Amino acid sequence: MSLRLARQTAALAPRAEGVGSLEFGGALDSLRIAITIYDSSERLLYANGHYNYLFRSLPPQAELLGATYAELIRLEVNGGEVAGIADLDTYVAMRREQFHDGDYRPRDIQLADGRIIEIKARRTPEDGWIVLWTDATHARHLLGRLESAIELSADAFAFFDLTDKLVMCNTGFAHLHGYEEPESLVGRTAPDIVEEAGRRGLFRIEGLLAEWLEKRTEAHNSPAGAMTLVTATGTAYLVRERSTPDGRVTVFTDVTDSRRIENALVEQSHALERTRRALSQTQDEARRQATYLADLTKKLDRAEAEADTTKNTLLRTMSHELKTPLNAIIGFSDLLLALAERATPEQVREYAGLIHQGGNNLLRLLNQILDLTKLAAGRYELQAVPVDAGFALQTMADTYAARAQARAIAISTEACPSGILVLADENALRAMLDHLVGNAVGFVQDGGKVQLSTVRASGRVHIAVSDNGPGVARDDIPRILRPFEQIGRSTTDHTAGAGLGLTLVKAFAELHGGKLRIDSALGEGFTAMLDLPAA
Repeated sequence: MSLRLARQTAALAPRAEGVGSLEFGGALDSLRIAITIYDSSERLLYANGHYNYLFRSLPPQAELLGATYAELIRLEVNGGEVAGIADLDTYVAMRREQFHDGDYRPRDIQLADGRIIEIKARRTPEDGWIVLWTDATHARHLLGRLESAIELSADAFAFFDLTDKLVMCNTGFAHLHGYEEPESLVGRTAPDIVEEAGRRGLFRIEGLLAEWLEKRTEAHNSPAGAMTLVTATGTAYLVRERSTPDGRVTVFTDVTDSRRIENALVEQSHALERTRRALSQTQDEARRQATYLADLTKKLDRAEAEADTTKNTLLRTMSHELKTPLNAIIGFSDLLLALAERATPEQVREYAGLIHQGGNNLLRLLNQILDLTKLAAGRYELQAVPVDAGFALQTMADTYAARAQARAIAISTEACPSGILVLADENALRAMLDHLVGNAVGFVQDGGKVQLSTVRASGRVHIAVSDNGPGVARDDIPRILRPFEQIGRSTTDHTAGAGLGLTLVKAFAELHGGKLRIDSALGEGFTAMLDLPAA
């Protein structure tokens, strides 16, 4: 029942005890909300049947007529209905404040049996009051669970309503904007929050403040905006903005380490292009890496002597995969050194790019080997937290968007709704999705399609990555799940790896208590499905 209908009820009611004789009084008694009407002296004129249902210790509604609001509150407390009242007079005064002009906002009261009752009060045309009493226990508990999930997120999170006012945020978001508690920001608009943060110097601003505010506002208002912000202390955050049917979500993700790695690679590439001495330093670094990898190979050889036949095969293949990019690094470094006096800038850029690619291949392979080693030894410790599976897939689609667009590949995320929470280690989940999506984009033909989806069923979350590429034979599916096994799904855009990706995905999934399933046939595409526990 709306307040407008309640006001009409009050207007139709007689001035005193005759209110209860309204022809539709029985209909009002059947409502699942309580309705009470008071005159200008705060005396009860009417109460429907649900009022006695909410406050079960009170006398029948008919016996309460004529009692003041303060007297009814005291009856609630004396009947043991309300929990945790330290001072009765103070509590009564607090409740009566809701009848004052300009202080009509809803109030919650906690009952002794755990129920939460929301009270809404408005003036009647006769200068009395009409009050609606609603059991909001379920809604408040749902809100509490949502707030707890948001607070547990490793990212800074905020949700704005359709008027761009902050509805809720976690502590991480509040701290980033200079506040200790999230409640300090609730009700403020996004432009006010952004402008205050910029004026207080909480973020590094290149150029004019007005230009920075314009870019930040543009990203915030975009359907799927994103930009990188750096705090005054040097921490870098990727800020993602997503529109929802009832507002907008803002998420800050710490990308400091990734940003440092990217800057280091750019600086190294510039050094290779600038001078011959930088090329010489790169060669020295490559030789140092060769020495390190040679030592690593010796250690692996010693481990090979103690391992079983399966481990021996894996290590022999790994040694080959390590040496291949290393030989490319040393070879092109020697070639640059030999041509230093007559090499053109185009040749320097080409060879430096090949050295850079070889280094990246080595780094990726070493990271995969280290993860496999930890998993095999049982030393990989999961930090499982609730993670939004749909948002994780959306993020991975954004990561590969440029690469896919260059080959006219469509990445569909229509089947990736937000709010499906999976209980997973964020780094491990990101690594699994990175390989599966990267694998799909790499193998699908130009102009093809990659489909991402996630659903929840029976306490599990199912994540699928599908492509309409050439696929693999069903008999070869068990092989590609073993280390260093590759089946020829190659395309012109595919760069063969070491064959460890699906092995890692399978191991990570099983460590989470889940599994990886592959569905494919030659000429019928390729689908990888993760089955993980729901949060």
